[in-house]
Parts: sequence; structure tokens; C-alpha cells
Amino acid sequence: MADLMAMKPYFVHESAYVDDNVEIGEGTKIWHFSHVQSGACIGKKCVLGQNVNVGNNVRIGDFVKIQNNVSVYEGVILEDYVFCGPSMVFTNVNNPRSKYPQVGSQFYLKTLVKEGASLGANCTIICGHTIGRFAFVGAGTVVTKDVPDFALVVGNPGRIVGWMSEAGKKLVFGQDGIAMCEKSGKRYKLENGAAKELP
Repeated sequence: MADLMAMKPYFVHESAYVDDNVEIGEGTKIWHFSHVQSGACIGKKCVLGQNVNVGNNVRIGDFVKIQNNVSVYEGVILEDYVFCGPSMVFTNVNNPRSKYPQVGSQFYLKTLVKEGASLGANCTIICGHTIGRFAFVGAGTVVTKDVPDFALVVGNPGRIVGWMSEAGKKLVFGQDGIAMCEKSGKRYKLENGAAKELP
């Protein structure tokens, strides 16, 4: 068993479960007590922490980090470089009832988390929404609507309180509507209530 595991181009801890019909990219690490369900596709060089559940048919891009105690339910798509903080929550049904179960992909609302977005510890993403590129959802936030690219969202319900650079620095816009990331040197423009990276 150990020899077979050593031959794989990814790492799965001996306490984790990986179902049949799963794709896992090179260099990905899946840690203690995690479960990857059938039909899931995980990209390269991802890290899944302790007690992570990846549901059926979930799509996860490259370089994604999912911290401890996160369940990525069917209907969720994570693009490259997404960060999921510890114990954050996804949903996939808006009006669940135990007495009237809604099981099957036809009931699941899609949630898309775009490239580079960060989802803070204990935040909740209500299904059916899109989290924009490099958006930053603060710890404990409840997201009830789409989040634009580069937006910093906090509170319950989540509201935009600022803007973040690709490198994760808060942007301060001048009177000309331009801001520069002190970490990367990239420039951003605030226009019509949305931030965008300048060429």
C-alpha cells in the first residue's frame, strides 16, 4: 500500500479517503481525515487541510489552499489560487428541508469563486453567487450577493468596505481614482463603483 502511494504524483494522508473516479493534480496534498468524493477534479499543487470534504463533481483549480474543516459541496467551482480559510462554509441549496429533501445536481445552485479570491475564516457563502477575481471576504462575513473583482467585503450581510490588490494589500485611491499596490507596484483604477487593474 505504501509503495503504491509513493508512486502517485500527489500525497494523500493514510487517514484520508479518496473515492474512485477522481482526478488529482501533481504535487497536491490531502491531509488528515479528509474525503474527496467521486467525480471531483482537483488541480495541481493544491493543499487540503485536515477534515476537508470535497463533494461529488466539484471542480478545484491549481494552487488552491483549503484550510481545516471546510466542505466544498457539489455546485461549487474554485478557480486557481483561491484561499478558503478555516471553517468557512459553502452552501448549495437555498431552502433546505429535511422532510422535503432536494438531492441531485438539478437542485444545486452554482457558486463560482474566481481566481485568487480569499474567503476568510468562518465566513459563509450563500449559494448561487460569484466571488470576483482577487476579492477578499473577511472573517465571519455572510455573502448574500455577487462580490466584484478586488472588493473587500465584511459583515452580515456582507458589504463592500474597500478594495484589495492582487497581492492582498488594501488599496487607497487618490482623487484621480488611481491606487498603487505597495507590495507589487501594480496600479488600479476605481471607476463606476468597481476596481480594475491597469495595464
